Amino acid sequence: MKCLVIIPAYNEEKNIYKVVKAIKDSNFEKSSNIKFDIIVINDGSKDNTELEAKKAGARVLNLSSNLGIGGAMQTGYLYALYNGYDAAVQIDGDGQHSSKDLGRLAKELNESNADMVIGSRFISKSNYKPSVCRKLGIKYFSKLVSFLCKSPYYDTTSGYRMVNKRGISLFANYYPQDYPEVETIVYAVKNGLKVKEISVNMNKRQGGKSSITPIKSVYYMVKVTLASLIQPSKKGVLQ
Repeated sequence: MKCLVIIPAYNEEKNIYKVVKAIKDSNFEKSSNIKFDIIVINDGSKDNTELEAKKAGARVLNLSSNLGIGGAMQTGYLYALYNGYDAAVQIDGDGQHSSKDLGRLAKELNESNADMVIGSRFISKSNYKPSVCRKLGIKYFSKLVSFLCKSPYYDTTSGYRMVNKRGISLFANYYPQDYPEVETIVYAVKNGLKVKEISVNMNKRQGGKSSITPIKSVYYMVKVTLASLIQPSKKGVLQ
């Protein structure tokens, strides 16, 4: 299986080298038939993100302006589609997603009937300790997505997810622009994709700070709720 690791990055010069090196230094390829290529989508960074990513051995696609996580990820999925990848996985550039779980995500995707596998912090006990406000938001979106998709989902805000060719095709055609994690689950399910969660551990942010401020969190709650309720279906071309 040929898998593309997509790393969206905006001003991540302090973290991106370590993130890329951790993936390249992992030994899961030696015990499997999975080949991982790494591409960093440099989302209009104003620092040395590009230089640090290349130094670590990643291929870099530079966006001329900051499109946000949605635009960066759709760029990565388009690249995966045009280059014939069997699967694609998102790993954030801030160091929170552990490369040690990449092999487990790929194994689950390869051996199960799932089209998308999400790395979840909440299926089983983990070291992740969210703030009270963040915990309430996570629970709220878990209930919302579970209701809309008629199936239980626990970590709907996790960006650590791997998709097969059907998922690549769908997300290359359309991807929510800002705070897309929740919406993409609803969108995938409405388009007939099977979504599964497996337990993973996540690291603390290695540097920088979250883009979600208290004011933005209110916007996030309202926007994502409305977008999920009216989420369109059949916009993608599935293979």
